[in-house]
Amino acid sequence: MHKLPLDEERLEFARELRRSSTNAENLVWRRLRGRQLAGLKFRRQHPAGPYVLDFFCSEKRLAVEIDGGQHYEDNHRDEVRDQWLAGQGILVLRFSAREAMVETDAVLERILLVASER
Repeated sequence: MHKLPLDEERLEFARELRRSSTNAENLVWRRLRGRQLAGLKFRRQHPAGPYVLDFFCSEKRLAVEIDGGQHYEDNHRDEVRDQWLAGQGILVLRFSAREAMVETDAVLERILLVASER
């Protein structure tokens, strides 16, 4: 992945996203952090080019996004973002906030399955 220098504004934006995480993001993070999922290291609110990824595993080049309702109103932005990330060799898995809250184990199983295939 092409690394862009991070200015203080972008770093502060990522920090703010960490502080204002949704309940769904917090729930998934509690299960990903500290290499709890098959020893995979995930970062939270990780800057990647012009974007900030909810969760990112650099070893597997895998991003996990937990989408709230705004993503369903205008998913064109997500498509452009996902294409840019794919160009950097990053696969994006998207889950709704509802899935993350109600079907947490299934979400984690899917993440693990895709990670094991990469």
